[in-house]
Amino acid sequence: MAAQRVKSLSGSKRQKGTVPALWALGIVWLTCLMARDVEGGDSPLKCEDLRVGQYICEDPKIDNDTQEPVKCTNHTAYVACHPAPNITCKDFSGNETQFTGKEIGFYRPIECRNVNGYSYKVAVALSLFLGWLGADRFYLGYPALGLLKFCTVGFCGIGSLIDFILISMQIVGPSDGSSYIIDYYGARLTRLSITNETFRKPQMYP
Repeated sequence: MAAQRVKSLSGSKRQKGTVPALWALGIVWLTCLMARDVEGGDSPLKCEDLRVGQYICEDPKIDNDTQEPVKCTNHTAYVACHPAPNITCKDFSGNETQFTGKEIGFYRPIECRNVNGYSYKVAVALSLFLGWLGADRFYLGYPALGLLKFCTVGFCGIGSLIDFILISMQIVGPSDGSSYIIDYYGARLTRLSITNETFRKPQMYP
């Protein structure tokens, strides 16, 4: 009985000793979390990470010859964006600034096309009026098909009609892989493709 009392007393002393240690660990953990939150709150947000509505971007400057944004390289151009007034963030140079709505905060990339001097209007006109002579194919860089259309009078008119439809729908383009020169705000067609990452919304039946 005496041995059991000694064991119970020693166990209670151990439990009493572990409680303050757990409290101390909890206080240290809370202190570390609060310090990390304070440090994270002090670091300013980058202007690129602003939400929609907290900034406005300028319209791209269009080149009259290419009808694409100026300084378009690798299918990418950049437009200047201005954070809203009283927004504080890090600009493109890394400086923390409180904006008034006039300063440039960052440059947003936009997509542009690679053109090489082939006009969409010229290609459609050649296909409509001189397609039976193969002028459209010669213009787009397909001399073999152009010569074949010339010798067969546009495949008896059937080939000319098919080429006119394909060129009008921008399915057939220049042979070098570039895009047509089309007005930037004109009738441009964009191909939409389905990949494994495409989200398919399930159809809800009544």
